[in-house]
Amino acid sequence: MPTPAELVFTGGPVYTPDAAGRRMVPAAGPGGRPVTAVAVAGGRIVAAGGPGDADIAELTGPRTEVVDLRGRALLPGFQDAHVHPAFTGVTMVACDLMGARTLPEALEVIGGYARAHPEKEWITGSGWRMEWFPGGLPGRLALDAVVGDRPAYLVNRDWHGAWVSSAALARAGIDARTPDPRDGRIERDADGVPQGTLHEGAASLVGALVPEPPLAERVAGLLLAQRHLHARGITAWQDAIIGDYLGAPDPLPAYLAAAAAGQLTARVQGALWWDRGRGAEQLPEILARRERARAAAAAGERAARFRAGTVKIMQDGVAENQTAAMIDPYLSPVQCHEHEGGHRGRSHVDPQALREYVTALDAAGFQVHIHAIGDRAVREALDAFEAARAAHGERDHRHHIAHLQVVHPADVPRFAALGVTANMQALWAAHEPQMDELTVPFLGPERSARQYVFGELRDAGARLAAGSDWGVTSANPLEAIHVAVNRALPGAAGAGAEPFLPAQRLDLATALAAYTLGSAYVNHLDSETGRVQPGFLADLAVLAADPFAGRADDIASISVEQTYVSGERVFGG
Repeated sequence: MPTPAELVFTGGPVYTPDAAGRRMVPAAGPGGRPVTAVAVAGGRIVAAGGPGDADIAELTGPRTEVVDLRGRALLPGFQDAHVHPAFTGVTMVACDLMGARTLPEALEVIGGYARAHPEKEWITGSGWRMEWFPGGLPGRLALDAVVGDRPAYLVNRDWHGAWVSSAALARAGIDARTPDPRDGRIERDADGVPQGTLHEGAASLVGALVPEPPLAERVAGLLLAQRHLHARGITAWQDAIIGDYLGAPDPLPAYLAAAAAGQLTARVQGALWWDRGRGAEQLPEILARRERARAAAAAGERAARFRAGTVKIMQDGVAENQTAAMIDPYLSPVQCHEHEGGHRGRSHVDPQALREYVTALDAAGFQVHIHAIGDRAVREALDAFEAARAAHGERDHRHHIAHLQVVHPADVPRFAALGVTANMQALWAAHEPQMDELTVPFLGPERSARQYVFGELRDAGARLAAGSDWGVTSANPLEAIHVAVNRALPGAAGAGAEPFLPAQRLDLATALAAYTLGSAYVNHLDSETGRVQPGFLADLAVLAADPFAGRADDIASISVEQTYVSGERVFGG
């Protein structure tokens, strides 16, 4: 008599990626019959079939918890291939603007936070939106009006710039004579006085002065973020910056502390930050940080849920402030300096040096995760991966490029040819104010038609993974999948809207596979997670409805009711 299962799901459709891992399909049991029951023991799936099957019946004992799906769908847990929960969690316990819908709402939140925390020397947080301001540029005077003479440092929702008060500029000694840093821009009034917006590396001129929150507060923020992600069916993720960035503290100590205490219930791959202001001399430090994580992981299964085998390189900025690296110049350029390459944005890392760094990281056994928004940055990233492959041959490091807003047609087939995964943030592929008012006018019609070419990448054989970039935008995978399928925002924001480049749509089965097994592949977890089949870890999500049974424009309305990691319920009742 087999040992009874701790958990049995029954009474609903079960979905898992197909054999190729490219599409989500109904799980099939013995004889090809649809699976409607799954048994879990010891944290793993031990049987999948029908409720009347002998193996399921034998595994259902008096102490087995039976979850009646009642027609709800059981899927592999979602995995986010590019997300920032450690940074976002700290913001959630600071001045959090992510829920503000308008500038007046944001100013009310900032003023309320300042009044509620008179003991805070600095007002810090993030989440403001560029479309609230003319040209996407918030000014210091509006901030001064609600924080007074206190320094304030508020990072944009995309973490590529900061809104700062006059007092913060004064603390940093930034005035009309201050030159722009190599990797950023100080926005200025007509007379050259800093206006209050700091782009890219310029934000660090102030961010470096912001006091670091205590470790206990950072761990609390991380655990708050973990609960937020579990509530959206996410069981694993790749944290896309493990290091100091724009004044935010290094998340590594918080992850190690949470993992050591058994509080990290998710599986996390940490992407160690490559300091773009330095060169290859930082590689020994990165190796030492990886070893620190490996040593901590030896303490047990829970401690081993955090790994740090990836390095993140940010190759360019974003299109909205014209720091994304483009092959051709922007239209209607902002004021910029000669080193920006004729209004073509900026490559944060010299392309030749990028090839050398990626080749060295590949030799050291690292996966490399590159942020690339513009078509030039995408090409430079692919060139770097090609150089590493030429030097070392094909390895199983699973390099990937995130964001991919603009991809040149000649570079689309290179993803499959080089084995580079396309890491999509699909929620951005829709008409919304930032796209229509700040991006399309600068790109022009031809390049605007080359944005988020997910359909072409799929058709060219590229492996797809998916992520949210939360807290830049929503962490909800079903909202991102909705946009991937419909090319329009969910809910009222997208109602009646023209689809954004509808030829680049993904079908639902492909989008779901990208957000489960595709991201599990990137995280080197695909041999044990990302599928609902015997032998795999019971990292699972119960959806309130069958996503394949309804209309395409209803996908985002489906909620996650329960989330499990190794058969342990981490969300839901």
